Order: sequence, then C-alpha cells, then structure tokens
Amino acid sequence: MTSHQAFPAVDCRNLSVRYGRIQALDQASFTVEPGQVYALLGRNGSGKTSLVRCLLGHQKPFAGGVDLLGQDVWSRRTELMRRVGVVAEEPDAPPAMTPRQLLRFCAGLHSRWDVAGTDARLTRFRVPLDVPFGKLSRGQKAQLALTLALGPGPELLVLDDPTLGLDPVARREVYDELLRELADRGTTIFITTHDLAGIEGIADRVGILHGGRLLLDGSLEELKARHRRVSWAPFRALRPEELAPYAPLRVREGGLGGEAVVSQGDPTRLLDGDRPDLQVQALSLEELFVALVGAESEVAS
Repeated sequence: MTSHQAFPAVDCRNLSVRYGRIQALDQASFTVEPGQVYALLGRNGSGKTSLVRCLLGHQKPFAGGVDLLGQDVWSRRTELMRRVGVVAEEPDAPPAMTPRQLLRFCAGLHSRWDVAGTDARLTRFRVPLDVPFGKLSRGQKAQLALTLALGPGPELLVLDDPTLGLDPVARREVYDELLRELADRGTTIFITTHDLAGIEGIADRVGILHGGRLLLDGSLEELKARHRRVSWAPFRALRPEELAPYAPLRVREGGLGGEAVVSQGDPTRLLDGDRPDLQVQALSLEELFVALVGAESEVAS
C-alpha cells in the first residue's frame, strides 16, 4: 500500500511546546511513511493535544517543526489542508444541518469529491441523511465526521481519538472503515486513541507519549517482540541481578507470586535453569502501555 514518495507523510522533528513554565512537549521526533497507520498513545495530559495542534498547523511550536507531505505545515497550512482529512475528538457541525446538507456543502468546497463513496459509507454506517446533526447519536456524528473527512480522497487522515465514547459496535465499524480505506487507496493514517485493543489490529507503528516525551516509537511488531512479561510462583522471586540484564520496566510482587515486564534481551534464557515456576509471555499493546506509563511506584529504578 505504501507509495513511492521520496518524503514521509509526517515528519515531526524535535517538536517542543511550552506554556509559560510548563513543558507540554519535549523534543518529540517521529516519521510516518506513506500508507502507514501510526497510533500515538498517551494518558490525558501527556502532550497529545499539543502535538496534534502542531501537526495540523494550529499552533506554532516553541522549537522544532512538522512537515506534512514534504511541506512545512506552519507556513503551508492552507495548501496542505486540501490534502489532509481531519476528524476531531468532538465532531462539530451546525446542529440544524442534516447529513445530506453537510455532504452537499462540503462537496462544494473541494474540486474532487467522491459522491458515490460518501453515499455508500453513510449507508454502511446507517446514518440517517435527513436528521439534524444535533439530534444524531455520538456514534453517528463520529461516523459522519469520518465520511466528510474521506470525501475529497485525502492523502493523509488525522484522527484525534475518533472512537472516544462510542459503543463497541460503532467502534468496530469505524475501524472496519479505516481498513477498507487502507485497502482501497492506501491512505496514510495518524491516529491518537485510548482504544488500545481496537487500534492493535490496524496500527503499523506506535508512539507512546508520557509527560511530554516520546517514550517509545517503532513498529508494533518490533515493540511487542522486544518486551516480555516474566512471572514466577510465590516465594520463588527472581533476584534483581537476575533481572537486570533484561532492563525491567516494572516489577510487582504479591501473595500469588510476582511478575516483571522486561524491555531487552531474551528472557527465555531464564528458563534454562531448574525454574519450572517461571513463565515468559508476550504482551498485548495495552499491557505494554500500562507497563510504560503506569504508576511511577511500579516502575523499576
């Protein structure tokens, strides 16, 4: 699906944002190649909103910069937004306008508009065309916003937590539609989300933001392969020096045993000795996220 452009779809370089003495974003750097799905994860207050505002040219960074599709977004925003689709965390439109009216209005703003595609998308979503926007459900508003963003065939789609507050069926429909878009056109997708289980099925690369710093950035498969959970039975804990070569991120002990999340090396070597009480397991994206940004007291020093 990846095209042969000579530049990334998103190139974020040492991006920093300050609000007075508060450092909201601290030298975040990452790239998204054409045709990729990049998921940016982070708890509330991690700096995601500041990063997205810079990404869309809404805010000038304190330092660093962002190129979209090979151009500086701050100086070329008007031109670039014709090639970028955006779905905000809280979809908004005049409450009295219906989806049919919104489609017609947005189609008139673009030289290219996929009439058949937008009609088919709303039919799949079962969004009523003649109900005022203000009376649509939260899920229908999100699905309509995605449809409008995809109408002009953007090269890059930026989604700010598009499934927040949606029920499981509506969330699944949004992800299915993104997969359909990837299959049909290879649209590059940048998404922030709290729905870790849902995004795990479609993300190529993942960034984890915490306290304004990008803790991890890499392919999902690479990150999951590098991190493992090591668990043991009660009273058979691994000594700190045994765990140290595997760079533990978190160590927990309790009455039912203990576990450590490790971030380097091959912890299966711990199984070579006479330790039938040990287990080494892969992590889901959600488990990896919790290990990295959970309570500070749980993170190994």
